[in-house]
Amino acid sequence: MEFKHKSVLLNETIDGLRVKPDGIYVDGTLGGAGHATEVCKKLSAKGRFIGIDQDQDAIIAASERLSAFNQVTIIRSNYCYMADELRSRGIEKVDGILLDLGVSSYQLDNEERGFSYRYDAPLDMRMDRRQSRTAGDIVNGYEEKELYRIIRDYGEDKFAKNIAKHIVAARAQAPIQTTGELTEIIRGAIPMKIQATGGHPAKRTFQAIRIELNRELDVLRDSLDGMIDLLNDGGRICIITFHSLEDRIVKTIFRKNENPCTCPPDFPVCVCGKKSKGKVITRKPILPSEEEMEENPRSKSAKLRVFERRV
Repeated sequence: MEFKHKSVLLNETIDGLRVKPDGIYVDGTLGGAGHATEVCKKLSAKGRFIGIDQDQDAIIAASERLSAFNQVTIIRSNYCYMADELRSRGIEKVDGILLDLGVSSYQLDNEERGFSYRYDAPLDMRMDRRQSRTAGDIVNGYEEKELYRIIRDYGEDKFAKNIAKHIVAARAQAPIQTTGELTEIIRGAIPMKIQATGGHPAKRTFQAIRIELNRELDVLRDSLDGMIDLLNDGGRICIITFHSLEDRIVKTIFRKNENPCTCPPDFPVCVCGKKSKGKVITRKPILPSEEEMEENPRSKSAKLRVFERRV
């Protein structure tokens, strides 16, 4: 299956990066190289582009699509290791960083990857298939209270307690092995009148399991400060999120880096000594246009936030 993924907020993201022809740019979620291609088009022979992705299918597809550009280095890794990967290649600072979070269209549409509730496939959901743990290990191995926690927190599903209860009851009879089996169990845990109006009943639970398995929120939360530190003066980081939990993390960390002062508000002067690292460019997130949402329904929940480093 060909790696296809329609890049969301493409023009807005490239504009947000303000690419300098001789600059160094990093895409921490390379995917199908849609954003990357547009960045590379703006680079001179002196510029440099580093693409990072943990999915081998993405690495293969992006390597082919970016083969015409000589400035490109592609690395199979998680973006949480960005600083180490760059340092090992002699790069201490960069002029721009891009993250397009969430799951790609290719991963959703590739049945065997087990990301989608639309197909009956093994419960996989690994973004990096080198890791041994799968979604099946979570579904069959987590205690009921832990399943409830991730479905409630990461899926934001008000039926989380009942879904967790139904999963535990079902696996007591036999292990839950496929996405189809899990989908039917979730259907049984949600009232029919809600299913008729509330979108696909399994969407939130699948999202929750995927986030837990791939540690998506932890990686984002633990990496953002370090990525801002990688930026040169005037460098920018652009992050596209697809659900409220990711967006909240980005918004909070961007604001904290703009105004890190921890002094009480009634102090006449700052005494904590914490210095601002830059400026939030997007006070409100940039959203897809009506036209883009019509052309690409998966863009509907996308939000772009931009931060500029100032030394």
